[in-house]
Amino acid sequence: MNPMKKLRVFLADDQTMVREGLKAIIANEPDLEIIGEAGDGEEAVKLVESLRPDVVVMDLSMPRMDGLWATRAIKQACPEVKVLVLSVHETRSHMRRMLQAGASGYVVKRSAAEELIQAVRAVAAKGVYLDPIAVLKLIPSPRPPSPVLPRGQSLSGREAKVMQLIALGYANKEVAAQLNLSVKTIETFKMRAMEKLGLRCRVDLVRYAVEHGWLKSRME
Repeated sequence: MNPMKKLRVFLADDQTMVREGLKAIIANEPDLEIIGEAGDGEEAVKLVESLRPDVVVMDLSMPRMDGLWATRAIKQACPEVKVLVLSVHETRSHMRRMLQAGASGYVVKRSAAEELIQAVRAVAAKGVYLDPIAVLKLIPSPRPPSPVLPRGQSLSGREAKVMQLIALGYANKEVAAQLNLSVKTIETFKMRAMEKLGLRCRVDLVRYAVEHGWLKSRME
């Protein structure tokens, strides 16, 4: 029997205690392993280019090069490497800038450890993960503006709810359970909505949702 292939994780945070805590958390997960760490953005970029991890857990505030510029540099040099932001910042502008820089996920440091582990696995699987704490705080509008669509096209109520839940980080199976629909039906709604919005993947969807402000904290 072949041994389990582990996801290779790199840590970039200027606080030694934070990195030690993250290593302790990840050490308990049989499918994850730490392959390197850095205390500043410049060092992180160099080591990531050499080690080529699956996921980089990236802090925003670091010396020499901050997380934003480090993410841009990593994505330019190693586009296959996924960047997951782990930050104390919970502002909408921070999240938007990091997504635009190429990050695939955003988790706030006050979240539970389970949130980080779930996020690492999600972005490694080529998905997108936004911390529910951040999303509910950053996008509180009770009535977000409708997405801009080509003339003659519009999202149905079901399509809009499906896309909002997916943008919030829920898997198709979880969306199906919440809306009491089959997974196949959810996939159909998703496919139609993506075509109408002109989006290609979940990353595009999340960026679109954040930029247009039509995510909201609770589904109606």
